[in-house]
Amino acid sequence: MSVNLTPKELERALRERSPEAESEIRSLMNCDRRHFLKVSAKFAALAAAAGVIQPHAFQLVEAAWAQPAAGAAPDVAFRFAYISDSHLYARGMTHRFAKAVLKAVEDVNALNPQPDFVLYGGDLAQLGRPDELDLGQQILKGLEAPVRMMVGEHDWYLDMGDKWKSMFGPDRYSFDHKGVHFVTLNSVVEKDFWTANGYTPEQRMNIVAGLDDGRQSRFEVGEEQRAWLKQDLAKVDKKTPLVVFSHSPLYHYYKPWNFWTDDAEQVQALLQPFRSVSVIHGHTHQLLTNRIGNIGFHGMLSTAWPWPYAPEGLPKLTLQMERPDPFNQLDGCGDGRVDALKSGQVDKHYNLWDRNPHSVTYAQLKSGIQGGGPSY
Repeated sequence: MSVNLTPKELERALRERSPEAESEIRSLMNCDRRHFLKVSAKFAALAAAAGVIQPHAFQLVEAAWAQPAAGAAPDVAFRFAYISDSHLYARGMTHRFAKAVLKAVEDVNALNPQPDFVLYGGDLAQLGRPDELDLGQQILKGLEAPVRMMVGEHDWYLDMGDKWKSMFGPDRYSFDHKGVHFVTLNSVVEKDFWTANGYTPEQRMNIVAGLDDGRQSRFEVGEEQRAWLKQDLAKVDKKTPLVVFSHSPLYHYYKPWNFWTDDAEQVQALLQPFRSVSVIHGHTHQLLTNRIGNIGFHGMLSTAWPWPYAPEGLPKLTLQMERPDPFNQLDGCGDGRVDALKSGQVDKHYNLWDRNPHSVTYAQLKSGIQGGGPSY
């Protein structure tokens, strides 16, 4: 293969891939061995030819879950994509957080076939300011597929969601799509810690925006919203697949960082009677996998930055990422998609920027294989 690219040109070519190249790379998902060898060898040859890696540095690794058994390929009913946790400042399209969301929009628009819809997983803004939310809305309008919005705490606590709701509608809602019942929750409700302390809206927002600021309370769905959820689910047949979107994880991960939902167990009790339940959440900025009873939980990547894994509480099913490179703003970030299977379950795909993509299938989740790590 003849390649006349300098290392700098190659780096740009691999990062700013054409739709054709992107399609080739994405075709590696659930492909057979012959196709994997063909496509991966092509891109390895490009890198080696430009001197970015030595020819012997690229070695094939066969992962146990890279290729399904004969006749066992998942039967996909439909797909949706996700973008999450962009934390935009009102500093225009040239700021690195804005450029990252633009990259995610390009990623999703390049998917073939297009997803049925795109979930935005919360924290569109950093400090809930109207100009931050306006910038985010402007960028998301570039998506070709319909968008379903979810709120995060960074969108909410400046004006208690007034601007966000005026732009995007209710902070909780449900809908049905191709035989699946979807529920979107506001899981970042906090008990009032600001009134008695006399905090201004800006002070309240800055406190909530802090990862480990002990002055705030823990996230919860709350009694009123749980009552709404119970009423919503009462009309749904228990055999209907259920997918829940929440910003914070609907389980107890690590309380000091608010990687936590205080009433998670009460919410889980409302979901457990259903035969198939999947929860997709944001907030933690990392690949996370958990299973509690019949409920599968999957985290979403951030487009802004990756958080480190907490010092305790990490679900055992999580395959940890290696520590991101602090000098590479894209490392550990990304977007992704979810395959809704005809069986009612989901396969979760992580499009990690500047890393190999990673998938967590329902078969893996069901098997109970421990993730361990870090391993990639």
